[in-house]
Amino acid sequence: MSSATTTLSAAAAARITLYAFVCATLFSATSSAPTPLYPLYRTLFHLSPVMITLIFASYAFALLVSLLTLARLSDFTGRRVMMLAALLCNALALGIFMLADSAQMLVAARIIQGVATGIALPTFGAAILDSDKVRGPLLNSVTAFAGLLAGSLTGALMITFAPFPTVSVYALLFALMLVALALLPLMPETVARTPGALRALTPQIAIPSRARGPLLRLAPVNVATWALGGFYLSLMPSLAILSTGLSSPFVGGSVVATLMLSATASVFIFRRWQPQRALFIGTLALMAGISLTLIGINHHLTALLYLGTAVAGQGFGSIFSTLLSIVMPLAESHERAGLFAAFLVKSYLAFALPALLAGCAVPLLGLTATANYYCWGIFSMAAVSLLAGGRAVRLKAERG
Repeated sequence: MSSATTTLSAAAAARITLYAFVCATLFSATSSAPTPLYPLYRTLFHLSPVMITLIFASYAFALLVSLLTLARLSDFTGRRVMMLAALLCNALALGIFMLADSAQMLVAARIIQGVATGIALPTFGAAILDSDKVRGPLLNSVTAFAGLLAGSLTGALMITFAPFPTVSVYALLFALMLVALALLPLMPETVARTPGALRALTPQIAIPSRARGPLLRLAPVNVATWALGGFYLSLMPSLAILSTGLSSPFVGGSVVATLMLSATASVFIFRRWQPQRALFIGTLALMAGISLTLIGINHHLTALLYLGTAVAGQGFGSIFSTLLSIVMPLAESHERAGLFAAFLVKSYLAFALPALLAGCAVPLLGLTATANYYCWGIFSMAAVSLLAGGRAVRLKAERG
C-alpha cells in the first residue's frame, strides 16, 4: 500500500519544494566536500592510493545499501521523519570528519555519510515531486550535479584560503545542517502515514522482461559514466596536482568542479532532445572528453585537462538523465521500484569498484599509467555502447 499525498496550499508547496531542493543539494555537496582534501589526508595520515579509494568506496557501498533498504521508508512513515533521520546522520558524519585523525575515522565518517545520503536523496526527491510535479523531475536531475559542484568547489576554496583546512569546510556544512534541522518543523508533511514500513525495508531488485534488452545494451555506457564519476571523486585531485605541476590543493577540487558544472549544464541543454539522439551525442562527448583529458595528463597541458573534463562532463550529465528517461518508462508502476533498484546496484558498483581497483593498481603502475588504462577502459565501454546502439537501430529498420 503506497502513501497518500496530502493537499498543500500554493505557499506551502513552494516552501517544501525550496526546502527539499536546497537540502538535497546540500547532501550532495557534503558527499563531494572531502574530495579536494584527499591529497592532504594522504600526506597527514600517510595514506596509500588503495586507502584513499577505500575511503571513497566505503561511502558508495553504504549509500547503495541505504538506498536499497531505507529509500522507500518515507512513503510509509512520512517525509519529515526520514528527513530528520538523514539530517541527524549527516551531522554526525560531519562531526566525525572534523575530529578525524586517522584513516579509520575517515572510513567511519564516509559510511555514516553514505547511509545519510541514501536516506536523504530519495526522501527529499520524493518531497520535491509531491509538491511540484511539473518541475520536480528537472529539479531532481539537477540536485546531484549542483551539489557535487558546490561541495568540491567549496572544499577546494576553503582548503586553500581558510584556516584549519581539515575542519573548516565540515564546520560550514555542519552549521548549514543545523539550519536545515531548525527549519524542518516549519515544513508541511506531504504524505500521510500508512502501514507497511517493515516490508519496505526488503530490497526489491527485479528487471521486467521488456527492460532487459535495453538495460543490457545500455550497460556499457552506464558503467563508463559512473566509473568516470568514481575516478574523478577519488583519484583525480592527486592526479591533477601531479600532471599540472601545481601544488595548490585548489587544482584538484577545481577539476572535479569543472566536471560537475558541465554535467549540471548538460541536464538543461539535453532535456528537450529525443532520448536516442541525446544518448548518442552524450556518448560522443564522453569519449572526446576522455581523449582530451588524457592528452592533457600525459603532456602536462593544464588547459587541455580542464577542457577535456568540461567536454566529458557534457556526456556525464546527459547520459545519466537520458538513461533514466529511456529505462524507467519500460516498467509498470508496480515494477518501477525493482527496476530502479537494479539500475542503482549496477550503477553504484560501477561507481566504486573500478576506482578501488585503480587504487590497488597505482602502487604497481604509477598514477599516470593507471589513469591511462582506466580512461581507455571507459572509452572502450562507451564505444561498445555506440556500436550496440547502431546495431539495434539497423535491426529495427530491417524488421520495420
